[in-house]
Amino acid sequence: MLRAIAIALACGLIAAASARAAEITISCSAVGVELELCRDGALRWARETGNSVRLVSTPNSASERLALYQQLLAAGSPDIDVLQIDVVWPGILARHLLDLAPYAGKRPVAHLPALVANDTVRGRLVAMPWFADVGLLYYRKDLLRKYGIAVPRSWRALAAAARLIQGAERAAGKPGMWGFVWQGRAYEGLTCDALEWIASRGGGHVVEPDGEISVDNPRAARALTDAAGWVGTLSPRGVLNYAEEEARGVFQSGNAVFMRNWPYARALAESMGSPVRGRVGVAELPAGVGTLGGAQLSVSRYSRHPALAASLVMALTGRDEQKRRALAGGFNPTLPALYLDPEIRRANPYFDVIAQALAHAVARPAAVTGTRYNRVSSAFSNAVHAVLAGQADAGTALHSLERKLMRISRGGRW
Repeated sequence: MLRAIAIALACGLIAAASARAAEITISCSAVGVELELCRDGALRWARETGNSVRLVSTPNSASERLALYQQLLAAGSPDIDVLQIDVVWPGILARHLLDLAPYAGKRPVAHLPALVANDTVRGRLVAMPWFADVGLLYYRKDLLRKYGIAVPRSWRALAAAARLIQGAERAAGKPGMWGFVWQGRAYEGLTCDALEWIASRGGGHVVEPDGEISVDNPRAARALTDAAGWVGTLSPRGVLNYAEEEARGVFQSGNAVFMRNWPYARALAESMGSPVRGRVGVAELPAGVGTLGGAQLSVSRYSRHPALAASLVMALTGRDEQKRRALAGGFNPTLPALYLDPEIRRANPYFDVIAQALAHAVARPAAVTGTRYNRVSSAFSNAVHAVLAGQADAGTALHSLERKLMRISRGGRW
């Protein structure tokens, strides 16, 4: 009799445990080491909690992935519980995302404040920072040493150094040398570059956190006018069609003194066979202002298991997992304390630079502009491109842009 009761109780406990277990679906990067690290971290959480996880394949293209998310979320689909989202998507997707604050406790205060602010939309924490990215200045340390020039700390100093070294190297028989390459195509990359030029000169953030449209001002106009002066002089005319990889191609081939790019470019520039291997330095951008990038993790409001999905998010964005990702894949943590970790510092000697850059990073106006961010960014990058291409002067272009942003925002009401 007692044996029968014991068996019945054991079966009941197993049934109860099975009832509590759930499968959580997560969408993260579609390829490479990023996918592997996401899978391994999610499986670790599953083992520790007794649940299961399933990775959902999504397009590798950011725009295609966003379109898929928007389609699924608009339909109220529960097919994906946890979503990896870009740094500029919280405002776009906010109404479909769970408020993570009740599940996060005090965890957000340990993350980079700029990212937490970016992930907070109208008072709701709709995402948790997962890994960070920031604009950086790459330079040929051998050429700066050769000409006795310090790493420039202002845009004026960068232009002067680029002009001097470019001229001297061309005179020495290197006609293909350029002073500075960057992202000049009319796309999101130019939004990032131009925001750095403007914000570092005190020209604002295009749209301020309180919703004020601030882009039409003399300092912003001066920044764009100066950048337009680089085209065809310090930068090839073709820079107007450059994205990240085009700029990297010129720099890595040994044909540029300075480059603006993201942290990913360092490993490639230092790879076996790179013409500039061992000759590349990395620093903060002039005035220390780089655009903030990176990825976040969110939970769909339509998840059947919101608490478990939030638990997975907290595990993947926590200290242990971020340290593992930093060591195994070189991903930049969103926890400032990890930049002091001796093991991480040994693994990446440039983490000091990245930590400083992240501390001063500027966020794009995505949270405040919400679902209209893509229109704002497109309008901004197109206006900047027109100035760079000599099709409009900066003052006129920014005045016209402000009027357009007023229409997009319906009179400044985001």
